Amino acid sequence: MRRMTFLPMVVATVAGVVAFTSRTSPRAAAQDAAPIYGVIIPPGYRDWRMISVAHVGEPVNDLRVKLGNDMAVKAYQEARPFPDGAIIARLAYRAVTSEENNKVFRAAAEQRGLPAEQIEKLLVASSVAGPPTNVQFMVKDSKKYASTGGWGFAQFTDGKPDGEAVHKTCFACHAPAKDRDFVFTSYAR
Repeated sequence: MRRMTFLPMVVATVAGVVAFTSRTSPRAAAQDAAPIYGVIIPPGYRDWRMISVAHVGEPVNDLRVKLGNDMAVKAYQEARPFPDGAIIARLAYRAVTSEENNKVFRAAAEQRGLPAEQIEKLLVASSVAGPPTNVQFMVKDSKKYASTGGWGFAQFTDGKPDGEAVHKTCFACHAPAKDRDFVFTSYAR
C-alpha cells in the first residue's frame, strides 16, 4: 500500500519540475528578453524600494515611479557609483484626474474660503496614477554592457519587450547624464 501512495507523489513531483523548468527555460526567457540588451523583467521588482517619483507633462502626461533593488538603493544612499548588479526600474502610469480626490480638495478649499479660480487651479493640478503605460529597467553590468556605459536597458509594455527601434534609443537618451553614471534620477530622501 505504501508503494501505491508513493508512486503518485513521485509522478506529481516530476510533473511539477518539468512544468516549472519549461516555463523558465532559456528559450522562454529569450522570448521575454528585451532586444539588444537581453534584459528580462526582474522577479519581485514591484517590492523594491522607491527612489523617486516624477511627473512628465503634456504631451506625455504621465507619472513615473522609480524603484531600485537593494544594491541600487544602497549606492544612492551612500552617494557612490552603482555596482554591477544594481537595477533601477521606472514604472509609468497615465496621469488622470481623480474626481474622488477633487471632491475632498474642493470641500477643504471652500472651507478655507479660497476664491473659485484658485479652487479650479487646484483641481486641474490634482492627478493620480491611471492605467500603466510601460516599465523600463537599467541593469548595471560593466563587462556585459561596456559599450553603453555599463548599463543594459529594457522597456516592456503589457509584460512584453518593446521592439528593437525603441531599445536603440535608450543609451543615446542617457548619454547626457554620463557624469552621473548615465542615471538622471536623484534619490528622494
